Parts: sequence; structure tokens; C-alpha cells
Amino acid sequence: MPNPNPAFTHQEYLDRLTRTRAAMSAAGIEVLLVTDPSNMAWLSGYDGWSFYVHQGVLLGPDGDPRWWGRGIDGNGALRTVYMADDHIHGYADDYVQNPDKHPMEDLSKLIADLGWSGKTLGVEMDNYYFSASAYTCLVEHAPVAAIKDATGLVNWQRAVKSETEITYMRRAARIVEEMHACIRDIAEVGMKKNDLVAEIYRTSIRGADGHWGDYPAIVPMAPSGLDATAPHLTWDDAPLKAGETTFFEIAGAYRRYQCPQSRTLFFGELPDRFKRAEEAVSAATAAVFDGIKPGNLCEDVARIFNETIAKFGFVKDNRCGYPIGISYPPDWGERTMSFRAGDKRELVPGMTFHFMPALWLEDGGVETTEPIVVGENGLEKLCNSPSGIVVKPA
Repeated sequence: MPNPNPAFTHQEYLDRLTRTRAAMSAAGIEVLLVTDPSNMAWLSGYDGWSFYVHQGVLLGPDGDPRWWGRGIDGNGALRTVYMADDHIHGYADDYVQNPDKHPMEDLSKLIADLGWSGKTLGVEMDNYYFSASAYTCLVEHAPVAAIKDATGLVNWQRAVKSETEITYMRRAARIVEEMHACIRDIAEVGMKKNDLVAEIYRTSIRGADGHWGDYPAIVPMAPSGLDATAPHLTWDDAPLKAGETTFFEIAGAYRRYQCPQSRTLFFGELPDRFKRAEEAVSAATAAVFDGIKPGNLCEDVARIFNETIAKFGFVKDNRCGYPIGISYPPDWGERTMSFRAGDKRELVPGMTFHFMPALWLEDGGVETTEPIVVGENGLEKLCNSPSGIVVKPA
């Protein structure tokens, strides 16, 4: 049962394997186990909400990758991966959440059956989907010469996007534009926050420009007032109020490619402290967009941003951006580079980031963020949402 609607060409998947194997060779890894669902999808096309159980993609010294996971998810693999059917390997259901046996025992047998005994195995030690018990089980049962940490190995290969990937992110950008337009159009004092978030979700899934909306890797962040002094609170059923900020950090998504963007809402006359914050963020964003080009370093973005907001009396003690692309819950970042001091990764065309010049003040937050792509001549915004704080009558 071949994938009826593949996201990428077979050649693009082969190119990804070549890049990944080169990184494996440099790290002294002969067989790679990828358990991060974003990396699984990027290497094989697998797309399913099955990452709550142990699963992975195995990449050996040659040939196509192997999907391995819960047996009942095998048909999902058959419908989404690009590989032949005999590259799908499912384990019995009595391995699922059973304290007396672990799925990595089955994986260890598969490694032996594939003729990879005695090789060096790489695993993603530090990601959300690989547990301590998975590691200890592999140490005990896997017939390998050594186990090496391969955290981030595939993530780094994803850093420069193909034209198709950027197209998908542009489609996601159109969706998040519609989501913010929905907020501007229907938000009003007294409206329950959960009712507004329901409309945001509806808009996101309907999509834009004829392209359907996928689920975001992070739920909408929509805190108000003092809650908005923190970056990662969600929503409740409280009514929207005059005189306080509410920021909406939300993402459009298409084929799992994420395009996050934040905007801030205020009802009434905007206080001077928020006007100053808005002015600082706007100036810093303009400075970054004017000053950053391919060949610059990630820390250059942070330097330009921090030097600019300092002129307005503000200090930001956390990063102001990170890479984005294909992602699954709980995170839409790629967990590689950061726009902060000391990160000397060079910017090259095709990299995509969430530029995050957010300021959280003592009585509220101001988030006006932008998804961007590094072009041949500089940074380009992916979205065209109106900038600045959205001010509506109380």
C-alpha cells in the first residue's frame, strides 16, 4: 500500500539519507536509531500520532531506512513512508506499557536479524521520546559494539530547507495570518478566552489559500494581564478585559511544517510603558532585518537585537530566536541553533527561524514575533500580518 500522497520526491529523501550518513560517519556511528518523530518523518515520511509508544527509524550503513514500531501502527507506516513494505517492522502489543518486557528487546532482535550485530549504534539520548529505560534495555540486549549519543545529529541536517519545505512553510504562514486576522476581527471585551481560542483552532484547521491546516506542535499560548508576564501559559474561560495585554503565540501548520507568529492585543488606551516596549521591539526587529545577511552568525542577531532594545531601556536575558520547520508535539523548534550570545553557527540561505523579540514586563507581555527565512541577500519575513500591538476600543 504505497503512500497515496507523498510530501516529497523519492530523490529528496535519498538526498537526506546521504547527508545523514555523512554525519553518522563523522561521528563514528554505523547504525542510527531515530526516535524523535520529526526526524522520523524527515527521513522516512512516517506521519502518525503514535509517539506515545516506543517507535523509531533505523538507518544502517546502506539502503533505505527501516520503520520500527507498535504492530498496529504498521499500517500507518505503510500508508505514509516512502520505503518498500518489507522495511516496516512491528512489535507485538504485549510490549506496550508492560513492566515485565520492553520494546527495545524487540528492536535488539531486529538489529541482529538485519545483520548489524557488532556495529556502533547511535541513539538520540536527549529528546522527549527516548527514555532512560529504553537506553538501559538497549545496553543490556542490543548486540552492538557500542552505543553513542546521536542527539541532534539529524536535527542539524534539517537546518537548511529545500524549496519544497519552504513552500510548505509559506503555506503555513498564510494560515497563521488568517488566525491572527480572526483574533483582530472577533476579539472583544467580555469574550471568554476559550471561545476565542476555539475560533483560532477552527481557522487554523480550515487552512488558507486552498491549503488545509495541520495541527500545531504547540497549543495556543494566550495569557492575559499578570499571566502574560510569563511566556508559556495557555488559556482558561476568563473574559477578555480592558486595560490588560493578551498575547497570542500561535502557529499555522501544513504537512507538519510549522510557522509560529505572535501578536499582542489590548483594549482601551495603550499605556506609555507598553508603547515604549512596542517601539523597542519594532526598532529591534527593523535593525535585525536590515543588518543580518548570510555569513553572519546567530550571535550577531542577538547582538543587534539586544543593542537596539538597550537604547530604549530594555534588557532581554533569554534567546531571541530559534530554528523552525517540521515538528510534532510538544515543540515546534528544531533544538539546534539559538539567537543568543556565544552561538557561532553561520547563517546560510534556506535556514528558517522564529525571530522572538518578546518582552515580558512586570504587568504584562508584549510579543510581536516573526517567522523568517534566510535568503541569498538577507532575511525575509514569511508572514505579512500587521506589526505592532493590536489596539481595540474597550
